[in-house]
Amino acid sequence: MSAVPAVFVHGNPETEAVWDPLLAELDRAGSPRAGLICLSPPGFGAPLPAGFGAAVGEYRDWLIGALEDFGEPVDLVGHDWGGAHVLNVAISRPELLSSWASDVVGLFDRDYVWHELAQRWQTPGEGEADVAERFGAAVDTRTASLVERGMSEPVAEQIAAAQDETMGRAVLALYRSAAQPVMAELGRDLEHAAQRPGLALLATEDHMVGTDRQRRRAARRAGARVETLDGLGHWWMTQDPARGARALTTFWAQG
Repeated sequence: MSAVPAVFVHGNPETEAVWDPLLAELDRAGSPRAGLICLSPPGFGAPLPAGFGAAVGEYRDWLIGALEDFGEPVDLVGHDWGGAHVLNVAISRPELLSSWASDVVGLFDRDYVWHELAQRWQTPGEGEADVAERFGAAVDTRTASLVERGMSEPVAEQIAAAQDETMGRAVLALYRSAAQPVMAELGRDLEHAAQRPGLALLATEDHMVGTDRQRRRAARRAGARVETLDGLGHWWMTQDPARGARALTTFWAQG
């Protein structure tokens, strides 16, 4: 099989800097991919275009458009909301992919319940207040919050510096567009993702993306291999990038 590009899509409240440690490990390991490319979703390290409503379907369509520009199938890797965008593409336009990997497959399970912070953002008034406080805080405060939640400090410093009011608006719009039963409805066609090789990354200490049962059930429906990242949390790619790189390179090598 000829080498294809590997494309990485991050989530909330992040920029592409979240991938830096993982990409460095892939480079060090001599990744056979034709390139390691990051795509930043609008509002998350990239401008919000005029008329872009930051709804879950719009992010799917944005990613489809970006992938069409490659002119060839890619190995698509997504984290957090980026992982949801990846799955939405795998479900709706699998011909754009050589393979896919996501760490949030559990979001598409019929029984998934949004975590407490997401429910806060989905609540009018309460969400606005939280976002104003969170993204309006000093950079060092934002950095400390990310580190406390499990992100490595060097990456947290870069991401905190880029968090702003635009990202806050995107957060509210995206989460409100995906309030249940929207995710359950998107997951009805999860079996379509099995048309391309898939990898479900299960970080055992990530408690925002569904129960172990929900994640494994969704992975089976999507026809995905499961890689358990024991002891790692939501930002596994900054906690142990070498292990993440091994999981991806092994998956790619197996085709």
